[in-house]
Amino acid sequence: MALRWNPPVELSAQEEAVAKKCKAKKLFVFLRKHRHELFDDAFQGELEAAYGSQVPGGSDAVPPALLAMVTILQAAFGTSDADAVEDAAMNRRWQLVLGCLDTDEAPFSQGTLQKFRQRLIKGDLDRRLLDRTVELAQRVGGFGHRNLRAAFDASPLFGAGRVEDTFNLIGHAAREVLRTAARRLNRPAEEIAVEAGIPVLNASSIKAGLDTDWDSPTARAEALTVLVGQVDSLSRWLKSEMAQATEQPPLKEQLATVARLIQQDTEPDPDGGPQKRRVREGVAKERQISIRDPQMRHGRKSKSSRVDGFKRHLAVDLDSLLILGVDVTAANRPEAEGLPAMLSDLERQKRNLTEVLIDRGYLGAAEIEAHRAKGVAVRCKPFPLRNGERYTKAAFQLDLKANTATCPQNVSVHIALGRTAQFPAERCDVCPVRANCTASKPGRGRSLTIHPNEPLHQELRQVVATREGRLALRARIPVEHRLAHVGQTQGRRARYIGLRKNLFDVRRHAAVANLHVARALAA
Repeated sequence: MALRWNPPVELSAQEEAVAKKCKAKKLFVFLRKHRHELFDDAFQGELEAAYGSQVPGGSDAVPPALLAMVTILQAAFGTSDADAVEDAAMNRRWQLVLGCLDTDEAPFSQGTLQKFRQRLIKGDLDRRLLDRTVELAQRVGGFGHRNLRAAFDASPLFGAGRVEDTFNLIGHAAREVLRTAARRLNRPAEEIAVEAGIPVLNASSIKAGLDTDWDSPTARAEALTVLVGQVDSLSRWLKSEMAQATEQPPLKEQLATVARLIQQDTEPDPDGGPQKRRVREGVAKERQISIRDPQMRHGRKSKSSRVDGFKRHLAVDLDSLLILGVDVTAANRPEAEGLPAMLSDLERQKRNLTEVLIDRGYLGAAEIEAHRAKGVAVRCKPFPLRNGERYTKAAFQLDLKANTATCPQNVSVHIALGRTAQFPAERCDVCPVRANCTASKPGRGRSLTIHPNEPLHQELRQVVATREGRLALRARIPVEHRLAHVGQTQGRRARYIGLRKNLFDVRRHAAVANLHVARALAA
């Protein structure tokens, strides 16, 4: 069943009066005037297709395009689902955009809005919503650049899940198992905890239940052994009393999570018995840091700044300032992993990519070298060359055609991409400037690491060495401004749980940023 949203195009006298009062929030007026262009028949058809034969809202049919407009308003003004329903019923600016002035009831319910968001995500239509804002901006701005200069950058997005230490991670994961078992057996969880040998879960908190001297390393190790032992007891009890249920969801997944957390955060204590555990030294790769959001990860913006959650990535058209592509990755993943999704978004624009300006984190992406081979200009600040007060790689002459490196004293060695070249010790030991070159012990010469993509790095260093090159690099500043704009509306902390839902959120906030660009172009 088709559900088209067909509000009037021309403003009524009443709408004109409301629009004149929207002086601080001009986006409302822009959306009212251009809603029929943003949600044209073709796009409305795509939105309707996500429902198939079903009707959004049940008996109270709601056009999907209207719900998509609500999604945009929520992002633009930081509104929850419950507040969106209230604003649609009481806020005349919202009513102006939604075509329901002076109504006493919202044209949608909170549940309808939540279900629409799920379908939007499932059908990848949040990506199309971002595309539509780009198309609208191009239409009202009267441009359609064939060539594309794109800039890429990322910023931290702190996760919505609570970050927990080893004790609380394991304890809370075990508590989820206990609650599921209690529901299945229709018995009190407290009763099962005692029977299963895990009384620590009956305390007000895991650490209160362990009740030890947390300042003592020995006491902490003993507490960890007790906790792991009680978790093992719960697992044995479940396999004895609920063997079939432990092989089916959700218990199967929950038990696997508990086992994974114990494996990632603990290890056998070599100074104790076979059952004694201690907190693992170092951090396990892909360590889960939250029970509520298992996709959150520890990452670092710098050595002193940690990010618990995700990274949001943007691809920006430097000529129009429109956001053309986005991605969200876990905070511990290299920036380069966000590049393929954004390049895929750029391909949807059917533009000729001629230049990319990137942060250094994207240099390791294979896609960068592939585009460079096609003739795309790559602009990036090169990695700094460090060697204290001694000679850096810049002091050596690298001949990438002859595959040789020559030191300041005219000693040459063979080099290969991705390998470390070693200068002969017999020459380095008697070199008059040895102290200025290397701190290696006698008998070992200076080494020089050749990057797998050394030609690009050499090119970038040559560019940044000139005033014109440094000026060209500053052209990427607009992507930082776009990140700040998205961060202003979305905030520093994720609204949702998991990568995919947060990708939806970044996409709709990027769409809002594009609508502000379109409004400025129209003005």
